[in-house]
Amino acid sequence: MLKEDGKYLVALSGGADSVTLLLVLENLGYHIDAVHCNFHLRGAESDRDELFCKVLCERRGITLHTAHFDTIAYSQLHKMSIEMAARDLRYNYFEHLRHDIQADAICVAHHRDDSVETLFINLIRGTGLNGLVGISPRNGFIIRPLLCVSRNDIIDYLSSIKQNYVTDSTNLVDDVTRNKIRLDIIPKLAEINPSVCLNISKTADRLRDAAKIFNHALDESAKRVIQYQDEKQCVISIPNLKKEISPEYTLFHIIRDYGFSSAQISQIAEHIEVESGREWNSKTHNLLIDRNTILIEPVDNDNHRSMRIPECGTYVFSEEEKFKFKLIPIDASFQVSKELNVVSLDADKIHFPLLIRHLNDGDRFVPFGMKGSKLVSDFLTDRKISLFDKRRQLVITDANGDIMWLVSQRPDNRFRITPKSRMALNILLESGK
Repeated sequence: MLKEDGKYLVALSGGADSVTLLLVLENLGYHIDAVHCNFHLRGAESDRDELFCKVLCERRGITLHTAHFDTIAYSQLHKMSIEMAARDLRYNYFEHLRHDIQADAICVAHHRDDSVETLFINLIRGTGLNGLVGISPRNGFIIRPLLCVSRNDIIDYLSSIKQNYVTDSTNLVDDVTRNKIRLDIIPKLAEINPSVCLNISKTADRLRDAAKIFNHALDESAKRVIQYQDEKQCVISIPNLKKEISPEYTLFHIIRDYGFSSAQISQIAEHIEVESGREWNSKTHNLLIDRNTILIEPVDNDNHRSMRIPECGTYVFSEEEKFKFKLIPIDASFQVSKELNVVSLDADKIHFPLLIRHLNDGDRFVPFGMKGSKLVSDFLTDRKISLFDKRRQLVITDANGDIMWLVSQRPDNRFRITPKSRMALNILLESGK
């Protein structure tokens, strides 16, 4: 995992695990810096840990980088647990520091027992195969050289070289899930088989290889069912999905990164055949069953934007939508455009200011070529427009609030060009940045 001429950051808490990692890498001749985070969660004990790391590194001539965090304030601001807040702060800082000093990777001191504990935590919470592989040796720029050794190996090593370390008192209290597993469950299992951690670790290694095969098969399955995918939309074919060996697992594999929970994914899998129009939401994405497809799109907070148009000219409605309004005399050379992004309306029937806005519930217009009005929503449904596209649909209204143009869909018949029209209001929608 490490290059002989590489430069590495070692996450140093002052505990037995990280002290061992620091000393082993130093003794093996690697070029290392240490990094310590003070989360200010344990009062004087936190400051004690920082001082220990400073003294240790000074004595060995190792550069130490330190960071201080108001972890409680961060957790409250982002509405997350203290544990997750500390993790975010720690790894974000590690990555920025790695980039600044041009280190090849960040070494953290997770060992075999940590990996076994993680496996149990995932098993208790409910997990798929990937949750049963424990902690991975490498995750991007994070590497874990000590995963092959046990906690006892580490303590024996430090004892043999007479190296002291600090102990986090919170690790000795079984008031959180990991500590309960470490202090209560694993010792009970060790009474049945003293090699329990070693055996579970070996099983996790085999499962890791099995997971590689499994994930490869799921990637191939996803390719067969995804009709289209980019950063703005994912379209999944329901008929193709149903042909897969495990439709629900394939679906889970595709949409797990969009923030949907396992319970939501199970509900989605149960409803794909019977409920077109059913919608689910995560913090970051919306998912819609639309006829024979599943549509996934990022949450859009701009669906209530509007823009007042006081006169002709060019108006930037969004980064991707620009409108041009221009008056054009109607003479023998005048032709009505057949392009969907252009409309020509009778200027004498139009009163400024105009308004560009998104579709509202209950909006009605008179579609070009018809005499009676129709709900815009019904018109779009007839054209098989999805709920997501309906929410994005723009209309342009005149000063009276009447819809003149269902943008890129249909003009309103009341504003059409007739043989008596003398001046046209030409509206052009330009898409793209």
